[in-house]
Amino acid sequence: VPITNMYRDVIVDPKQLPIKHVGFTPCFRREAGSWGAHVRGLNRLHQFDKVEIVQIQHPDKSYEALKEMCAYVQGLLEKLGLQYRVLNLCGGDLGFTAAQTFDMEVYSAAQEKWLEVSSVSNFETFQANRLKLRFKNEDKRTQLCHTLNGSALALPRILAAILENNQTEEGIKIPEVLVPYTGFDMIN
Repeated sequence: VPITNMYRDVIVDPKQLPIKHVGFTPCFRREAGSWGAHVRGLNRLHQFDKVEIVQIQHPDKSYEALKEMCAYVQGLLEKLGLQYRVLNLCGGDLGFTAAQTFDMEVYSAAQEKWLEVSSVSNFETFQANRLKLRFKNEDKRTQLCHTLNGSALALPRILAAILENNQTEEGIKIPEVLVPYTGFDMIN
């Protein structure tokens, strides 16, 4: 919401499209009635951080952008060496504002289930309509932009997936792509 709100009441130059942003955001979740083993640990934290990817796009190109954003997230998971699957959510599972959403899930052997680590959505004109985020088309008439948003990686679940999927007899092997950042390749 804060990133797209930077464009409230804005008419963007179509030559500027796509507009791409990334943000590191704290997330807060309050779920009344949540209890039990499925909400413990890193699974359902009430506060966590994630990396958000946001695009403001021309309506003719928003579904191509959605595929690119999903490919970006999948590339991150591949670089981390994590096995994943992609779900195209059905209408009943979509959020109220989304026109199409893809979830990327990593398998948790310890919990014996797939855990969502990323969700990428095309909101088409829903957010832009509320924002009055527009561009002038070829006929010089204002038209609503499309907005897309993705949680590139939900950090607690990615951390859990890295720790769980890289266990060896010697300790936990750090994914090669992270070694330059950690300065070590093993947690003993």
